[in-house]
This record gives sequence, structure tokens and C-alpha cells, in this order.
Amino acid sequence: MIIFKKLRYKNFLSTGDNFTEIQLNRSRSTLVVGQNGAGKSTMLDALSFALFGKAHRSITKNQLINSINGKATVVEVEFSVGVSEYKIHRGIKPNTFEIWKDNVLVNQDSHNKEYQSVLEKNILKLNHKSFHQIVVLGSSSFVPFMQLPAQHRRDVIEDLLDINVFSKMNGILKERMSVLREKGRTNQVQLELIRDKIKNQERYVNTLRQLSSEQKAKKQVEITELGEKIDERIATNTADLEHELTQVKSQLAKINKQRVEFEKYDHQFQVKQKELAKEIKFYESNDICPTCDQDIEESLKSAKTAHARTKGEELEEGRTQASTKINELDDRRGSVETHSKQLVSAINDVHISNAQVNEWQKRMSVLQNDLIKIDEETASIDEALEAKAELEASKQVLHDEHIVIADEGSYGVVIAELLKDTGIKTKIIKQYLPVINKLTNQYLQILDFYVSFDLDDTFKETIRSRHRDSFSYDSFSEGEKQRIDLALLFTWRMIAKMKNSVATNLLILDETFDSSLDADGVDNLTKIIDSMDGDSSIFVISHKGAILEQYFDSKIEFIKEKNFSKVA
Repeated sequence: MIIFKKLRYKNFLSTGDNFTEIQLNRSRSTLVVGQNGAGKSTMLDALSFALFGKAHRSITKNQLINSINGKATVVEVEFSVGVSEYKIHRGIKPNTFEIWKDNVLVNQDSHNKEYQSVLEKNILKLNHKSFHQIVVLGSSSFVPFMQLPAQHRRDVIEDLLDINVFSKMNGILKERMSVLREKGRTNQVQLELIRDKIKNQERYVNTLRQLSSEQKAKKQVEITELGEKIDERIATNTADLEHELTQVKSQLAKINKQRVEFEKYDHQFQVKQKELAKEIKFYESNDICPTCDQDIEESLKSAKTAHARTKGEELEEGRTQASTKINELDDRRGSVETHSKQLVSAINDVHISNAQVNEWQKRMSVLQNDLIKIDEETASIDEALEAKAELEASKQVLHDEHIVIADEGSYGVVIAELLKDTGIKTKIIKQYLPVINKLTNQYLQILDFYVSFDLDDTFKETIRSRHRDSFSYDSFSEGEKQRIDLALLFTWRMIAKMKNSVATNLLILDETFDSSLDADGVDNLTKIIDSMDGDSSIFVISHKGAILEQYFDSKIEFIKEKNFSKVA
């Protein structure tokens, strides 16, 4: 339970440079009076600013500084929670915000916003809205519970029932689910990538396996066949053919030489035949020697003619033999030339064959390199299979992670359903709704307002009259609305006390008695105040001091002196 003890402030709104100090636990009930503008409601703004950094009314931070002296604004509030004593110090010009616990400054390393969160969530366990629902009821900028939107009503009740932890859990869950979804998307992308890598690796392994032992054997057979062909071709010795061709050419040259000699003999024989024919013709045509003019004897002529004829016959025989020999040599030369051509053709064939052998040898070299590669690729298959196994292992890890993410996502969906407004919180609220409605109706009866008030789990009200007619909050007069607001205020305080986590001794009613409550309403309200326990510190701000003073244990009067507000 929060026990508020002291509030002090200076240079705040209409107050001057001297501290205005209010003992918040001075008595069970205190009446706060003063003229308009004397600074009565300033205590509300100071308390709100000290706790939440903003005024109770719609006043900006700069407007909180006293406009006359413009000096440093300071607000302090002291309270206890359990055995711990706290003091909150805030200032403007300079801006200061300090939380003291048992005279020790709470760590200020965090940002102001986080520091404020520590105060609201860990110490007060109330936010600005909820604090003003259970501590303050006023006619200025205060918005009664029934005038709040449905979500704000829910926020107030969640704070009172201390179940806003589920909202925080839901926020944390949403962040985790967002991270989980991103993790799931990343996991899915990685899975798809690794599946593609495995498929590529499988294709690579299959390609390597195509270079199998059967193909290796085929290449080996082809190498053997090529080797046999090469050996067969190499067996043909081109040197023998070249030697034989040389001999044939030599033989052909010898034949040509002999033929030339025989042609020479034939020519010589022919020349001599012509000389003999000329000699025979001389002796047959001439009886007297043209040179010496002597008679040529007949016997001489006959002898010379006969000798020439015999010699001519011998020459003719020689020519016949030479011609026969030439013909024989021509026949031999033709045969030798034919053989020479055959040898040249054979030699050319051998050269062509040798070129083929070179091609075969190159093919053999290629096949042998293929065999070496096959042997090397056999090791590559093992490496490829190991790489594939590693990819499969990584895939399994990602798959397991995918299952975990899916499971966490499924659990998250279930938990999210539980943490929704329609989940656990609604179940808890439904358990408290009968108590809330019962307390509200009890306080309405104390205030002589005999209606049946009912809030449902969507915080929509149903108000029935004695004749069972249904109404809404807006159907009633301002005085009746105020009775409902008062009943709810005391209900929230009772719920807070039951929960203890947000219970407080302080209650401030700002000009509640000065608005639309009639005399009976004032009387009934004082009954409620009288019925509250002795730990309460109730402050009522009012203009009706003379009328109300008799109902309170103590009184504080604010006055304005030289444009500065102070306690009289």
C-alpha cells in the first residue's frame, strides 16, 4: 500500500519562492478552502507533476513555472511502500528528476522515459490514468471512468487488478513472434538454398559416376586396338622401299646410258653406211679418177664395190642388232619405270600411314589422359559425396530448427490467444465483475441512488431503474452522473485495497461538493467518508468552507498575497 506523507513545491504555478508544504497524512479528513485562484487545485497539479511529470489539469510544462519570478520550479513528494521510504524530486529550469529510496538515489543511468517507467511499474504500480481514477475526483480536467473510451476503461481496470502484466507479456510475445517470423523466413530461405545445393551436388556426383569402370574398360580396349594398328603400320619399313627405289633408279639410269650408247653405235653405223653407199655409187658412176684423171680398172671397181657392199651388210647387221638392243632396253626401262612408280606410290602410302599413326598416337594420348582423369575423378566422387553428406547434415540442422520454430510459432499462437483481451484477462475480469458491480451498487445505495448498475466484460454499462427500464450513463443528470462517478471511485479504491498492489491512503475530491451534489448528496458523501478506514487521508477542495467545515478533522486555507499563493 502506498502511504503518501508530504507534498512540497515552490515557484509552481501561482506559488512563490518559498516552499508550500502539505502533510498528506496529517489527519483522516482535511478540507481545503480558499478563494478562486488562491491555489487550492495547485496541490493536485503539483502531486501529479511530481509523480508523472505532467499536471493534473491540461497545463503545459512551461506554463507550470511561476510567470512572475520565472525562478526554478521544484516539486517533491514523499511516500512509503511497505518498509521502504521514497522521495520524488522534479524541477524545471533546470530540469531535474530524482527518485530516492531510503535516502539513496536510485540509478539514473537510464533515459528519463525509462526512469519514469521504473517509478510507475516498479514502485507506484500505477500510471497517470489509473492514479487519477482511484485518488482524484474533480471537476476540472479529470475524466471520470464512465466518460473514458472502452480501451481506457480496460487499462484502468487492468492496472487495478494488476493484470496489465499480461498486456506487457503480449507486447513481448508480439516482439518475439516478429523475431520468430523473421527467423522462420530466414530458415526457409536457407533451407531452399541448401536443397538447391544438394540437387546440384547430386547432379555433379552422377556426372562423375558416368565415368565408370565400364567406360574405363572401353577406353582401354580402344587404346589396345590403336596400339595394334600402330604396331602393324610401323612394321612396314619405309627404308627398304627407299633403298629399292634407289636401286631401281640406278638400274633405270644404267638402261638409259646403255640405250644412249646403242643409239650412238646405230648413228655411227648409219654414217658409215652412207659413206659406203657413196663409195659404191662413185665406183659405179666413174671409170676415171676425178683427182688424178687415171682410168679405174674394172677389177678394182668390182673389188671395191664388193668390199663396200660386204661392209655395208655388216653395218646393217650391226644396226639391226643395235636396234634390237635398244628395243630390249626400252622394254626394260618401261618395266623399271613402272616399278619405280609403284615404289613411289608405296612410299607415299607409307607416309600417309605414318600420318595416320601419328593421329592414332595422339588419340592414344588423349585416352590415356582420360584414364588418368577417371582415376582422379574417382577420388573426386568421394569428396563430392562427403560434401553432399555435409550439406545433408546442414539441411537436417535447418530442418530441426524449422520444426522448433514451427513449434514455437504454434505455442506463440496459443499463448497470443490467451494473452488477448478476450483471453486470460477477460477471464480474470469476469471473476471480478460481480464484485465490482456489487460494490458500485452498494455505494450508489449509500448515495440514495437506487438503480441497478452493471458493467459487462467489454466495460459497457447497463443501468436499470426500479421499474427495470434500461439507461446509459449519458441518460442521467449531472448530479446523478456524479453519484455514479463517486460510487465507481470508492469501488476502485476498494478493489485496489483488495489487491493491495495499488492501494493508497490518499483521496482528493476537487470541488466535488461545489458542483451538482445537493444537500442529500453531501450528507450521503460524508457518510461514505466516515465509513472509510482509519488509514485514509481524504482531502476535499471546496468553496463551501463554512458549510462543510463541521464534517472534517482539519482544514487548510489557501490565500493569495502579492500575487503569490500560500497556506494561511
